[in-house]
Amino acid sequence: MTQHPTSAPSDRLSLLKMVLFSALGIILFFVPITVGERSTIIPDHLTTFLVTQARPLAVGTVLLLMLWGAVSPLLDGRFRSSTSEKIFTVFKWLGLLLAVLYLSGLAPAWAAAPDMLPFLFEKLALVVGILIPIGALALTFLLGFGLLEAVGVLMEPVMRPLFRTPGGSAIDAVASFVGSYSIGLLITNRVFLEGKYSLREAAIIATGFSTVSATFMVVVARTLGLMDSWNFYFWSTMVITFVVTAITAWLPPIAGLNNVAADPDPLPQPGNRGAQALAAGLDAASRQPSLGRLLLDNLRDGINMASVVAPSILAIGFLGLVLSKYTPVFDVVGTLLWPFLWLTGLPGVTAHAGALASGLAEMFLPALLLKDADLATRYIAAVTCVSSVIFFSGSVPCMLATRIPLGLGRLLVIWLLRTGLTILLASLVYRMAVGAGWLS
Repeated sequence: MTQHPTSAPSDRLSLLKMVLFSALGIILFFVPITVGERSTIIPDHLTTFLVTQARPLAVGTVLLLMLWGAVSPLLDGRFRSSTSEKIFTVFKWLGLLLAVLYLSGLAPAWAAAPDMLPFLFEKLALVVGILIPIGALALTFLLGFGLLEAVGVLMEPVMRPLFRTPGGSAIDAVASFVGSYSIGLLITNRVFLEGKYSLREAAIIATGFSTVSATFMVVVARTLGLMDSWNFYFWSTMVITFVVTAITAWLPPIAGLNNVAADPDPLPQPGNRGAQALAAGLDAASRQPSLGRLLLDNLRDGINMASVVAPSILAIGFLGLVLSKYTPVFDVVGTLLWPFLWLTGLPGVTAHAGALASGLAEMFLPALLLKDADLATRYIAAVTCVSSVIFFSGSVPCMLATRIPLGLGRLLVIWLLRTGLTILLASLVYRMAVGAGWLS
């Protein structure tokens, strides 16, 4: 019999790497830690520290990222490759210009209003621009040493029939709710580029799970006066978001997307699923390059993504807020929501169609506009803010910055489907909750 004297030590080393590095990844992404009065994950704490305590460094870094994002398509000729690349290059230059105008104090008064450029730069572009590279480094431990493959085997019976996605996408879903949509999309983009997701699977995950974090849900609940029912709001919103994702996965435009992955993980075989999960994780851990190489590769990907997202958030978000604040565009878009609002059977909700549609510009706008509405409308708005997923000031630029070819038109259709379905489901849950005394 042929002997393999190095097999056991090699397996032990792979197991050690898988356990230690994956545990570190879980701690970094999924274990909220309280610092002062704020409880969130470690990458978010590091981002907050840099943004608040080392602001000149953070601002300078984000400006350099924006400059690189604007210049690089011109240097390598990428902007000539397609119409969408040309448009994106224009948006990146516009975002850089807006950042310079805001930071230099040269922006006109209407653009410098607290809910315009200050909000977009301070709360979104600056934070996301710093968070993505930090998250990319932390991502090394979450995805690089077999955890994704092991979870994929274990969660396959849940994720595949419910959401039409591989089991490993459970990590994306949890990362988005605990961290943020930028973290979730960073994971999705990386796994898609590795060939483990098909286009349809990546689209389901990106548009279905990559929503705002639980920490921002607190802000929404507080603004809409729902903190007394926080637990009900959080869990009902999470369930509604995932139910909507399960439904839209079977509807066009997502259902018609290509479902062939270049290098998918093998499907689990009948038998001991735990043993198969361990074997898949060990195999992945044994095939990975050095930790230093993984860190550098992920940092490079994070910098490239941040250089696109930061200026795009500022430019696209600014245009969206201008349309929302100074034009009737979202009142017109809101007419598309009338059938869904009418079907709820709740009195007076159709009058708030424009406010609910404004979430397409910035997910927090419905909460601001409807904070004094009746309880039914406030609850529906609070759920819709999160479950719609797609909004121009944040998730849309992040999605378009990935290598997942979704396209703006497709995203708009998905937004309408998600928003309409969320309104219907939230109205049903609202009636049940009021009847049971869970919401008052």
